[in-house]
Amino acid sequence: MYQIEEPTYFIYLAIIPVILTVFLLVFWWKKRKQKQFADAALLDKLSPEKSTFKSFLKIIVICLGLAFLVISLANPKMGTKLETVKRQGVDIVFALDVSKSMLAEDIAPSRLEKAKQVVTKIIDKLGSDRIGIIIYAGNSYPLLPITTDHAAAKMFLQNANPDMVSSQGTAINEAIERAITYFDNDEQTNRFLFVVSDGEDHEENTLALAQQATKEGIKTYTIGIGTAEGSPIPIKSIGSGISYKKDSKGEVVITKMNPAVLKDIASEGNGKYINGNKTKETIDIVEEILVKAEKSEFETKQFSDYKDQFQWFIGIGLLLLLIDVLLLEKKTTWIQKLNLFNQKK
Repeated sequence: MYQIEEPTYFIYLAIIPVILTVFLLVFWWKKRKQKQFADAALLDKLSPEKSTFKSFLKIIVICLGLAFLVISLANPKMGTKLETVKRQGVDIVFALDVSKSMLAEDIAPSRLEKAKQVVTKIIDKLGSDRIGIIIYAGNSYPLLPITTDHAAAKMFLQNANPDMVSSQGTAINEAIERAITYFDNDEQTNRFLFVVSDGEDHEENTLALAQQATKEGIKTYTIGIGTAEGSPIPIKSIGSGISYKKDSKGEVVITKMNPAVLKDIASEGNGKYINGNKTKETIDIVEEILVKAEKSEFETKQFSDYKDQFQWFIGIGLLLLLIDVLLLEKKTTWIQKLNLFNQKK
């Protein structure tokens, strides 16, 4: 098994076709000028040791040498073996509300960005716990399955936005229903669902699903983002600036955080409601909850002992460049006998 530490360096491989193109153009230009100067027989007498084959061989060696040096910059690594690692932790699923109301800016910079910030900070505090992410609006969407890869979780989280969910609205029930089937470890005794939302809910069976989640051993906590005073929902479009969402009467819609809904969900879900407007306080509360939770042991497989292999590519690259320096453009006797370019008539 292998991995590439810095794949962005592969962009430098683009210089190789450029070098080949320049070489061919120069080669064609020289041939053209030589024909204007004298015929082929006379040129052969003037430079009897000149080898076209060697010219092509040298440019190929140069390109290969550069390619190996670029690969060395990317630092390939090889994993020597697959190990089964035992870890202790809990399973946590974050259900993030990405409906349009989360774009409201009553919490700077917006409810959605604040929610992402809170979840990211919580992930930073986690140890060996497994996490998954669901996003939802009018329906739910699995953003990241249960994993121990916290870096991937934060990367996916930053890309979450309302455009990723086709149906708009706020259906917390969809998120809870998906979360019930999201946990993949039947032996895990501690399962946590954190619903991060402004509390707007357009469905009626949310509480029933929260009760069902409790029966499945899932504790549902809710994190409220937003203010009671509320804020209009900005609609940003290219070229026309910022406008605000309006109702059928043409009046600007004011979206307000609804903590009552979130408190009811947490109550039915055997969890707790947390006001998420203050990041540090929220993280401290969540951390306390998870620290007190009983940790279950689970196994993960991973390649270990990844070792740097860049030195091999540097060595081969420098060797090829050295060969190019030592490789003269004079004809070699045995190659001349092959008459590769039909130079003998």
